[in-house]
Amino acid sequence: MHRTNRLLWLTGSSQLCARVERMITRTARTALSAAVLVPVLLTGCGRSTPVESGREARAAAAPAAEVSREPMAEVSVDVLPQEVPGLGAATRAGIPDASRQVLVVTGEGKDSPRSVAVLYERTADGWQGGPEWPAHNALKGWTGHHVLGDLRSPIGVYTLSDAGGRLPDPGTRLPYHRSSGFTLSGTGFEGEPLEGSFDYVVAIDYNRRPGTSPQDWTRPLGARRGGGIWLHVDHGGPTQGCVSLAEEHMRDLLRALDPDRHPVVVMGDAASLAR
Repeated sequence: MHRTNRLLWLTGSSQLCARVERMITRTARTALSAAVLVPVLLTGCGRSTPVESGREARAAAAPAAEVSREPMAEVSVDVLPQEVPGLGAATRAGIPDASRQVLVVTGEGKDSPRSVAVLYERTADGWQGGPEWPAHNALKGWTGHHVLGDLRSPIGVYTLSDAGGRLPDPGTRLPYHRSSGFTLSGTGFEGEPLEGSFDYVVAIDYNRRPGTSPQDWTRPLGARRGGGIWLHVDHGGPTQGCVSLAEEHMRDLLRALDPDRHPVVVMGDAASLAR
């Protein structure tokens, strides 16, 4: 190659390499900016610790290998309340941030007395559900405005603060109030015997004063709005407003509930809970 032409070729190659290098640098910076943006978007849900001021600048200056690990470190289980299946945004909004135990009672239909209950625990890997327990709710189903004698269970999110029953404490961490006053007799709506239904109960904090025996009849919303809504032993038929589980499942529930984990019950028909 002629010497002059060779110099021109080398000069052109250098300029081309410089242009390519600048393009690569801009592309890398764009990728780094996107990598930094991911954790910022994830923490925008309001459930996790905000990104510290200046972290973006440090991430942009860090090697690519370090930045690729950064978004994973920012993802917290606190941004995953939607992992409890079947719950819509409005229902999830009613669950206290401190709650780490959620008993979800899902009715088959608005007017159905049959339900399924699942206890969910928040762990380092997100929400983990236990086994499905068949349950009964009120004879006429569910309502968003429970009143005394309507034979419907109240829809909503309620804390679980107190337990009790006719039988000895099976090992719960909730305050347990044992009393012979939990004795029940007679028959249910389908002719089934009611005896033993209150052997174990957990008070649902609907229209009651938490921190008292389930048998406390204080009604903050007034007597007309009903009360005495409990989780109790299933008697094989619909209830007047409570939710009932098999005796063995009531024992399992009592042993699992932990006041330090701020347990709540989320209850209603499937369509209502999905809102």
